[in-house]
Amino acid sequence: MRFGYWMPVFGGWLRNVDDEGMEATWAYARRLAQRSEQIGFDLTLVAELNLNDIKGMDAPSLDAWSTTAALAAVTERLEIMTAVRPTFHAPALLAKQAANIDRISGGRLSLNVVSSWWATEAKKYGVQFDQHDDRYARTGEWLDVVDGMWKEPRFSYSGTYYSVDDAILEPKPARRPRPTIYAGGESPAAKALIAQKCDAWLTHGDPPETIGAKVADMRARRDALSLPPMQFGAAGYAVVRSSEAQARAEIARITDVKQSAKGYANYQDWIGNTQLEQQVSLEDYSVSNRGLKAGLVGTPEQVAERILEFERAGLDLLLLQFSPQLEEMERFAEEVIPLVNGTRPAERAAA
Repeated sequence: MRFGYWMPVFGGWLRNVDDEGMEATWAYARRLAQRSEQIGFDLTLVAELNLNDIKGMDAPSLDAWSTTAALAAVTERLEIMTAVRPTFHAPALLAKQAANIDRISGGRLSLNVVSSWWATEAKKYGVQFDQHDDRYARTGEWLDVVDGMWKEPRFSYSGTYYSVDDAILEPKPARRPRPTIYAGGESPAAKALIAQKCDAWLTHGDPPETIGAKVADMRARRDALSLPPMQFGAAGYAVVRSSEAQARAEIARITDVKQSAKGYANYQDWIGNTQLEQQVSLEDYSVSNRGLKAGLVGTPEQVAERILEFERAGLDLLLLQFSPQLEEMERFAEEVIPLVNGTRPAERAAA
């Protein structure tokens, strides 16, 4: 299992807790990235939103791509997965920008391609907002252009949404044949596109048995296309405590739902512009990306055993959220990662 985490570019993950002790600043992002690769984390995901959908639109949020370039220059081992939304980036220009950052990082950049969901943000920034399936049609063409720019000496393309004429991109990305392209989605249109054009599939938090069924479905789609195997990742919010009672107390604190919270309207916008396979509760709203559904809550032994269940279900990567991020990542690295990478918790108990 690889361990990744969401870079807290929004100042936290809890919609009902105003101050989580992690400011949306470059200083905090740099400190977190540098420490994380020292203690055993493999990857960070830098989300891309120009407005803050968790703490409220007036709250600070860091720009994804300038933050990524800076992180590439101050880290040595960490994979930097950066979210990119096709409607906000012309594909040939993004391919050029990403190739340069990949060179700066020594081949550690990857993309998380996101078909935009936030209509309000798009309107405020003067960006076109397509309907759901149209967004995936656009994303398909966008991916074709990026891939062609990265791989071909000269590249031309003419589609419904994008055209390029005899374009040249040099230098190419350091990672060959291309930086890893991750994408998430639960609708039929999303799954079909990801199976055909991406390298890895990401999903929101869910129990291992649910994740296992989703992984099996995506593997079957991939096999039907006679393409190489995919990687699979899922989101999760981790609460590690010395006792179950302490873990439950923390969950009660962070799920004290306030429908008046500044991010609640943004959450409603997300629900209205996505096609999820299941209903999302107000408790799910409390922590972004359905993180609590992963069930990574309890003692170090309980959380480690849960992670091994995800591994058996077919996951390669966990994208974790913590609050406060740095302190809880230190705890997780010290108390959970060794259990996952070493002796299984059940075997430790029997020894």
